[in-house]
Amino acid sequence: MTPDTDAKTYLSMWETLSEAADRRPGGHASPPPPPPPSPTPPPPSAPPKRAALSRELGEFLIELSIALHKHAMYPEGHPSLEPAAASVVRRATELLRDRPTLSLGVARSQLIIEGVATDSKHPVLAELAGRLHRHHLGAATFERGLATPEVADVLRTLAVEAERSGQPLGLGPAERLRAWPHVRLHALTYERLELLDDAPPAQGSEDGGGFAGAARGVRAAQLWLGLARAALAGEIGEDESPSTKSEVIAKAIDQHATVAGYDQVIVGYLLQIADELKRAGGAEAVELRRRTSRLVREMRPETLRRLVEMGGDAAQRQRFVLDATDGMAVDAVLDVVQAAADTTQQTISHSLLRMLAKLAAHAEQGAPAVRPLADTALRDQVRQLLGGWTLEDPNPDGYGAALQRMARAAPIFAAPKEAMHAAEAERLLQMGLELEHLGPLVWRAVAGMVEEGRLVALLDLLDAARPGSRVAAAIWERAATPEAVRRTLSAPAPDFATLDRLLTRVGLPAAEPMLDALAETEVRATRRQLLDRLALLREGLGAVILPRLGDSRWYVVRNLLGLLEEVPQLPEGFSPAPFAKHADARVRRQALKLQLRIPADREGALLAALGEDDEQIARIALAAAQQDCPPAAVPLLVTRAMGGSRGWSVELRVLAIRLLGRTGAPAAYDALLRLCEGGRSLLGRAKLPPKSAELLAGLAALAVGWNQDARAAAVLARATRSLDAEIRAAAELPSGGTRG
Repeated sequence: MTPDTDAKTYLSMWETLSEAADRRPGGHASPPPPPPPSPTPPPPSAPPKRAALSRELGEFLIELSIALHKHAMYPEGHPSLEPAAASVVRRATELLRDRPTLSLGVARSQLIIEGVATDSKHPVLAELAGRLHRHHLGAATFERGLATPEVADVLRTLAVEAERSGQPLGLGPAERLRAWPHVRLHALTYERLELLDDAPPAQGSEDGGGFAGAARGVRAAQLWLGLARAALAGEIGEDESPSTKSEVIAKAIDQHATVAGYDQVIVGYLLQIADELKRAGGAEAVELRRRTSRLVREMRPETLRRLVEMGGDAAQRQRFVLDATDGMAVDAVLDVVQAAADTTQQTISHSLLRMLAKLAAHAEQGAPAVRPLADTALRDQVRQLLGGWTLEDPNPDGYGAALQRMARAAPIFAAPKEAMHAAEAERLLQMGLELEHLGPLVWRAVAGMVEEGRLVALLDLLDAARPGSRVAAAIWERAATPEAVRRTLSAPAPDFATLDRLLTRVGLPAAEPMLDALAETEVRATRRQLLDRLALLREGLGAVILPRLGDSRWYVVRNLLGLLEEVPQLPEGFSPAPFAKHADARVRRQALKLQLRIPADREGALLAALGEDDEQIARIALAAAQQDCPPAAVPLLVTRAMGGSRGWSVELRVLAIRLLGRTGAPAAYDALLRLCEGGRSLLGRAKLPPKSAELLAGLAALAVGWNQDARAAAVLARATRSLDAEIRAAAELPSGGTRG
């Protein structure tokens, strides 16, 4: 790893190196030596060779995996644990002699260290990567000065499986990850991702048209966030979210000093983004392509040349240009190709550059029928150009032949006369608004602007009309319709600013197309935006939702029930009871919230929820029972509080114990006494059980509800004589209470 590269740059990169890490060595590995001179270069499609992990790094990772496995298998104090931790310290110390820190990146089944990804099929290293990934960790950093007790404590912490502890380390308090002086764990950072679902779909389910599509959207957002954090490394704090604006990122890259490690990290992200664009589809690819193209345009030419040069690695440079050709927007492709030509000291003829620029213009702004043809032609020419860069003649035979074919081709770019006046409709509409005149030409202009996708321009003209305009009001009535809402939402990346302008005019009828889009979109961020706007409709929304609740997709039903929670009055004849028995727990949670709003359903819903294995449902029920706990719930609470055959977590048992203290029921009293009695000592004296969260909650419940009862007073008296301060504090009487 390059010593003068900011460590935070690498830590952000580890979070997004997953599938791409196994296919190429990444942006920050040391560049391989240049190939020997050869008259015939490798073909453009030949991928760069994968970098190999050094023996010392491989042995360190294997030692770390074995030590972690032992700490997960053996109990604390086992004689095998300390030597395992000491072996990790010894290996790490050897590696840290010539580097200040050692950073370890985490992917789902791979580890990335010093720019090299491990083999995802290696059983030992894949197990280590999987355990760290399940804790939602993106990286770990080791610094000089490691000690065996410190590493042993880290291993004990990581050895607890995330599923068993109930909370992955990466989702817990940030201080827990910084508890050691020479080891730092780094959580995966998704602060800027808009994730709607509170858990991934179960195996075999679909989420908005496919979990793979949702995952692809998350990866695209991760890559862009990682690029932003890498570019701004050293300018933002560790816990500060980076700006994701293309111009800000480009400016940071332009102004950064020329450092090989920094450039390799940036190009590593650009390589992954270009590769992602080749395989991604839908709105995510459109947005990522737009951002990347703007980034390339905003960078200075000398910065782009510096990045393309990539330390002299010809294979990686060629892959970068080819991926850009396949995935980026055409204007960005031209910038990258020009930078690559300058870097490799190749010459592109001015005629060919002008022709490529012409193709790019038609691909971006031409007629709808022409754009795909121009786009394909441009990318094909660039690929041929890359294949012939060994020629020094700026006009070689291949290029000349290509230019000749273009010159003789049919004039596919000739536009009909009516297309030469794209602004004609706007001028007609402006005249109609200024003259307060409506006629066939004005209506035709309005229809033409809508059909051509120029709705924003139409709305701008209407907003600019004079107040009280009769013509503007009539056109608003024709333009602001549910169909216009549907057309706006049908775009790969819906324009929500335009949607908001329409909603103020359309109102409740816009709910139908919005609900259709909510059910079909694959983009979580889009669903979040739609849910926020649907919730604003409130009045009358329930009647629109009711016929849609028969949908077989769990996420659709869950979102619809969540919208019903926002309406002031549930639809007449609606009952959430059938959904409380849904196979998916996320639907049942939402149904429970609705049942608690209905007085007739409340008690039955609470009893059913207290018997649930899903702890989020149980937590909702316990919170609701704090206000009014039905007597029939006491036996269930006693069973859950005492452990039962299907015990809850400690946190939920404590909540149940506190709730029992509020009920005043005899059965609750008996259960609390059993909980706080620990049998007798060797001398026959009654004693308390070992200290636990449940004991502390039980003592507090007895002190609040039964401090004047003789049996409870005896238990509380024993607690007040305890040597443990927490036990004494739990047994204290409430303010003004007296001992019975």
